[in-house]
Amino acid sequence: MTPFLSLLLALFQLMTSSDLDHLVAPPPEARISYGDHALQFGELRLPEGPGPHPVAIVIHGGCWLGEFDLTHIGTLAEALNEEGIAAWVIEYRRVGNPGGGWPGTFEDVARGADHLRKVAEEYPLDLDRVIAVGHSAGGHLALWLAARRRLSKDQPLYQSDPITLRGVLALAPAPDLAFLHQEQVCGHVINGLMGGSPKTFPERYAAASPVELVPMTPQLVVIGQHDSHWAPVGRRYIKAAKSQGADIKVIEAPESGHFEMIDPSTSTWPLIRNAAAALVK
Repeated sequence: MTPFLSLLLALFQLMTSSDLDHLVAPPPEARISYGDHALQFGELRLPEGPGPHPVAIVIHGGCWLGEFDLTHIGTLAEALNEEGIAAWVIEYRRVGNPGGGWPGTFEDVARGADHLRKVAEEYPLDLDRVIAVGHSAGGHLALWLAARRRLSKDQPLYQSDPITLRGVLALAPAPDLAFLHQEQVCGHVINGLMGGSPKTFPERYAAASPVELVPMTPQLVVIGQHDSHWAPVGRRYIKAAKSQGADIKVIEAPESGHFEMIDPSTSTWPLIRNAAAALVK
């Protein structure tokens, strides 16, 4: 290896999950419960000014596993505040938490998102300009929040009046649950999330996987060009969404793996910032 190539590789080292430890945000404006369980809460982060502010419902990733909480996504929420966007960061029960998995994880995310209506009674939020922003597993859940409006009354997870989203910003999303189950991405977590396989519970996957229940809400999907594990999943979804006529735009982030796009200090962040600002207009 030449000295130049060694230097180039040293300069361009992809982030890993352990690098998320340095993403520490200041305390939120408020921590608000949307249910009785200790993990049923959201953190509200507000920009400066009187408002009313557009809002991003922010959903963290972590393979839907209980050991990964919302801590690492707080700096992204703070960076959205700098763009004049309020952030409602949802915590939810995950695989390994009591009540997590099917259906609790989905019920929590839905309930947390819809609770924004109550939050807006006390804080200056513009409910006509609400978007969902999610990373990885959170990208799946953000797309699902938009897709659940398409659920029929006889499907699991149906709710009659979900909050209206102006758009979805899905960062390295994981929206094809059957494919993830097949490939055992994150081990056997999809089996835990869904309570079984697609063959055993096809109706669950049909109701919870955006690749099968494609949202028609405007959506922007960001794929890291160096994200070898998750980019193929995102591209499968993009193909399915386009085939169904979804309003979808795609950004290929040239200097990003899986985690760079949630770190506001990286060169990828301006792409994310501009995408969020465009969606709330």
